[in-house]
Amino acid sequence: MRVGIDVGGTFTDLIAWPPGGACIRLKVPTTPRAPEEGALAALRALLDMDVKAGEISLVVHASTIATNALLGQVHLELPRVAFVTTAGFRDLLEIGRQNRSSVYDLGVERPVPLARREDRFVVCERREADGTVLIAPDPDEVDAIALEISRRGIRSVAVGLLHADVDDAHEVAVAERLALRLPDIDISRSADLVREFREYERFSTAIVNAALMPVMRRYLDAFASGVRAAGVRAPLYVMRSDGGMASLEAAARRPASLIESGPAGGVIAAALLGRSMQLDRVLSFDMGGTTAKAGTIVDGLPEIATEFEAAGVTHSGRALRGSGYPVRFPFVDLAEVSAGGGTIAWLDRAGTLRVGPQSAGADPGPAAYGRGERPTVTDANVVLGRLNPRALLGGTFPIDAQRARAAVASIATAFEGGVCEAAAAIVALVDFEMAKVLRIVSIERGHDPRDFTLVAFGGGGPLHACAVAREIGVRRVVIPPLPGLFSAYGLLTADVRVTSSRSYVAVAEARKWPAIGALFGELYDESERALAEQNVPASDRTYIRELELRYAGQSFGLTVASGAFDETLERFHALHERRYGYAVRDEAVEIVTLRVTGIGRAPEAPPAALPIATPSASQEEARLETRAVWDGTAFTQTPVFGRERLPGGVRITGPAVIEQYDATTYVGPDWFVHVDASGVLSLEDRQA
Repeated sequence: MRVGIDVGGTFTDLIAWPPGGACIRLKVPTTPRAPEEGALAALRALLDMDVKAGEISLVVHASTIATNALLGQVHLELPRVAFVTTAGFRDLLEIGRQNRSSVYDLGVERPVPLARREDRFVVCERREADGTVLIAPDPDEVDAIALEISRRGIRSVAVGLLHADVDDAHEVAVAERLALRLPDIDISRSADLVREFREYERFSTAIVNAALMPVMRRYLDAFASGVRAAGVRAPLYVMRSDGGMASLEAAARRPASLIESGPAGGVIAAALLGRSMQLDRVLSFDMGGTTAKAGTIVDGLPEIATEFEAAGVTHSGRALRGSGYPVRFPFVDLAEVSAGGGTIAWLDRAGTLRVGPQSAGADPGPAAYGRGERPTVTDANVVLGRLNPRALLGGTFPIDAQRARAAVASIATAFEGGVCEAAAAIVALVDFEMAKVLRIVSIERGHDPRDFTLVAFGGGGPLHACAVAREIGVRRVVIPPLPGLFSAYGLLTADVRVTSSRSYVAVAEARKWPAIGALFGELYDESERALAEQNVPASDRTYIRELELRYAGQSFGLTVASGAFDETLERFHALHERRYGYAVRDEAVEIVTLRVTGIGRAPEAPPAALPIATPSASQEEARLETRAVWDGTAFTQTPVFGRERLPGGVRITGPAVIEQYDATTYVGPDWFVHVDASGVLSLEDRQA
């Protein structure tokens, strides 16, 4: 039995899959102050269902704790970090790049460096750009630095030296000397994390990693101890930002690779579903309790970016450059906005309705959950009749409809029509905000959204999918069988992934291809060793070779699959034309970075299927009730169906509500839905 546990902002989701059996699904409230407790509570609830600990063969976990720590969540305080660098580069963290997160704001402030200036130490060492040694590091100087670090009580150190991406022998010597003098501290070495040029990004990655190491080690140790205390002896893995798994040990050494761990699982699951349905172009739409996220999947593969800014600011789903800490690790390319079920609606000083960015989270949660008082998106959906006004989670989670209505009524003074119009306005505003992030990952990436199918999941995705799809021109929406647990399901489908990279800045020429092949061979060996350390059998290992290329004179490149010389360059021209609207095939192309991704193939995951395989004989027998649901202008008596009861092949014309344990699907008035044999819901816009 494989188990996936995904810690979200409001609920912690668990899926367990016994061989040859139906899945077991659980949702428990997230515990924000100690997120491992929610994950362990879900595991204990599984074991209380007559599941034996010895039956579990694998546990995969995803969490947003790294992001939360960088954002300053209470009880996740980052440690004091020391940074050891080449003399003359102490202030590089302040200098950074000339990106301004707010171009016209004269008082804009850059993020405070994670290593304070007084905690940055310099070593009188130097290399030339080709790696030639000019000055070797002095061991006595490093010893003096170690003594000062110890005196200050600093427990985590980053080491980043100039041109270590070309030759890291000096970095190794300094780090080993520090480890000898300070055996109990955590050390992050820049070239060990990313062997690429651009010192600022490499140093920033090392410092972010150093800051997260103690936090993530404590968290992962607490999680592992709890799992072992429950009697589970199965291997433990963590989802990485790029959608691959890493063993607990590997994850603890490279916590910067886990910053986007939480959202990655859903995109991986959406890619798998798209491949199984032979969908070439998919937009993933994940609406949870606190945020909505969107990603792009082309030809079965999620789009991957190679750098992001951790703890940065977003505006309408776009990350503002210069607002966060650069991290050079691959990650699933997502756009995100503060729009979830717990997002709070409020009135500004002018009496204008606003939705977000603040969220009620898991504590106190929406008013409908019985403790919150401020109106949220969930409360608006309860008022509109789209969410069950009595209980969710199969009747186990009570809903206080009167409390939800009172919360929405508190801001309804701005609306002539009253509470229902206020609730409808809240939903319309949040739909508009979520449509923005889908435009970002489609139109702004060079894709036409009308060519895509929207895969909607998360607790709120199916509820808002029709409106969001129409807003961006998508004509077809697919709802997977387990939408509210889809990210946890994605954990069970993920492969082990490792990435090795090396900068190689040179004009791309056919005569250099043999040298490129030799360098790829070195990266292949590094990936081989990394997969072997995580116990991936040789028969399950595959590798992807990629090149980052750019036109001469450009600052940043595009990543394409590596092949024969002419073939690789044509891929770059075609991608550049799609992304930016033009290609210059007679312009010189430069190589920037070589990258090898090692993949340890996971056992094939069972298809996401509904746990109850006893459908009704007809559509009418699947009807649970008829209730008044707001259709955009007025309340309409609308059929409510139980999803597990719907027979394959049935076609339902909206408006309709389809309920299941982990999510509710709302079929708009001008939509119809078809249920296929595997239980997937396909919604199509009749106006398209």
